Amino acid sequence: MRDNLVVIVGRPNVGKSTLFNRLTGTKDAIVDDQSGVTRDRQFGIVEWNTKRFRLIDTGGYVPDSLDQFESAIREQVEMAVEEADKIIFVVDGKTGLIPIDEMIAEILRAAGKRVILCVNKIDSEKLDQNIHDFHTLGFGEPHPVSALNGRRTGDFLEIVIEGFPEVGEEEIDKGLRIAFVGRPNVGKSSLANALIGADRSIVTNIPGTTRDSIDSVIKFHGEEITIVDTAGLRKKSKIRENIEYYSSVRTLRAIADAHIVILLIDATQGFETQEHKIIEEAIQRRKGVIIAVNKWDLVEKDSNTAKFYEDALIKKLGKYDYFPIVFISALTKQRIYKLIEMSKNIQVERHRKIPTSELNSVMLKEIEAMPPPSTHTGKEIKIKFISQVGDNYPIFLFFCNYPKNISDQYRRYLEKALRRNFGFKGVPFTISFREK
Repeated sequence: MRDNLVVIVGRPNVGKSTLFNRLTGTKDAIVDDQSGVTRDRQFGIVEWNTKRFRLIDTGGYVPDSLDQFESAIREQVEMAVEEADKIIFVVDGKTGLIPIDEMIAEILRAAGKRVILCVNKIDSEKLDQNIHDFHTLGFGEPHPVSALNGRRTGDFLEIVIEGFPEVGEEEIDKGLRIAFVGRPNVGKSSLANALIGADRSIVTNIPGTTRDSIDSVIKFHGEEITIVDTAGLRKKSKIRENIEYYSSVRTLRAIADAHIVILLIDATQGFETQEHKIIEEAIQRRKGVIIAVNKWDLVEKDSNTAKFYEDALIKKLGKYDYFPIVFISALTKQRIYKLIEMSKNIQVERHRKIPTSELNSVMLKEIEAMPPPSTHTGKEIKIKFISQVGDNYPIFLFFCNYPKNISDQYRRYLEKALRRNFGFKGVPFTISFREK
């Protein structure tokens, strides 16, 4: 059953993100004193009294602004309002009614949607009288709340869910989840928008435009897949603002929540230390990884260019040479759908189980051909049995007599032997040694 969609709208600094966090019971929306922190739409799920709806926190709405970001925010808000079943219009009960509130109200009235007027920052009963001026906006009874301390938010939710159907026991769909990560301005938002077919993320030529991680659902051959457009990860030394810090935390969390991580590289800039950091984070989390070289349309090339580029990239990857590399252009849509197909294949690989008999038959021969080095005291290390465990990603257990004496070099040998014989392209896995 489709969840109803509710959109939070209001001018900057009225507490929309704080309200979003309060209603969803999360800290997914960035909350900061600096104006304009929430630039893109943030999605969440709210469940209240057997009813459920999707909630969107929009960027601060500034009608008729000529500022590049504010203009982009306005377009985002208008798109969200168009999709909404209900709109929560948030105003500031401390500063009172100001002209920009009236401008936003006029736009919302023209949208013809059900608008619920939320007067925020009414932190105590003595401030309740501050709501009366907002009657003039024409949206019925103003509802006083304090998103910060939770005052009257339960009563407010009862108003929001009026008319929504009750939900059953079914779980929220947990289909394939793909995160686009990379440095600022490598084209993550352009790629997400190209796959979605709409300007879901704000795309400008200013690096770092996407501050939040943004979820969207696409249908690929009938299957619903969530793609996450993340903020660009910068080097920590370059993170000067709170916003940059929040964006980095959000991106790392997006990696943690994803099944597949697609690392975008700018073909005109190449692979640097920061990309290694992103890959190491994905590997630590045991996520599937694809490397997408974007802006391939800008590279002058001949028949050998891709091969030379790939060889140089594999050399830089070092021990992480098992990730697939795809040359794409988000602008021309070249090979972008191949990324989704490869993500699906890698997800299958992450859950693939090798039959125990086959695993032992193959790997014991590899071990016989290259036995592990003896311990420092000269004792022979014998590996007698291998099994695969793990539901979310592959874990290979090697049972031996001296598990603590296996060197990292021999561990890498076993990993290469596993990949050579069984594949697992793009799939980080765990090798563990146990005493037999």
